[in-house]
Amino acid sequence: MTLRIALVHAVTVAIEPVNAAMRELWPEAAVMNLVDDSLSVDRAKEEELSPEMHRRIGDLGDYALRAQADGVLYTCSAFGAAIAAFTERAPVPALKPNEAMFEAALAQGDRIGMLASFGPSVPSMTEEFEALAASMGRGNARLESHCVPEAMAALRSGDGEKHDRLLAEAADRFAGFDVVLLAQFSTARAKAAVSAALRQPVLTSPHSAVAKLKRLVTAPSLRE
Repeated sequence: MTLRIALVHAVTVAIEPVNAAMRELWPEAAVMNLVDDSLSVDRAKEEELSPEMHRRIGDLGDYALRAQADGVLYTCSAFGAAIAAFTERAPVPALKPNEAMFEAALAQGDRIGMLASFGPSVPSMTEEFEALAASMGRGNARLESHCVPEAMAALRSGDGEKHDRLLAEAADRFAGFDVVLLAQFSTARAKAAVSAALRQPVLTSPHSAVAKLKRLVTAPSLRE
């Protein structure tokens, strides 16, 4: 039986990067895209995640479950605590956007740089990274972030080339780091440009997340 994987999006520009990763890494799975692009607009107005935002994020996950999804992957990193609340109660494997990428980054070293394009996502991502590092006994690991909101604006206006160039131009601040991360799913398209500007490994959320979710869904013993 074909497995159904639900991808939950708060911005439309995240859809293609993760669907491309699914086609490359897990083509046999059936993809279900759930999109509420008002979420990112409303999130930008909140300093803290409201109870209503928690409910909306959870409702999307519950919809995926009712549609008999075998796995759920959220693709927007600005809703950390709300997504975590769903993943902790989900009866199927469910992932936060960046946990797999952070795990891969910590395997590379302790000095980690991250390029972002959506400012509200940075605090929750930093908190998530620090919690993961602490749980792994990696107290010396540090995440340093730099946000380039102009890149997101360029992508939303349809100028993908400018988006990639802006992130690549900002990458040199991380020249001495062990690894560099592209924070949002939408920034994954800039991997080639950023990699060309650096000698360090460059990691993206979509590939890391899809690879981990595939392992969890197809090998249930790994969930334990």
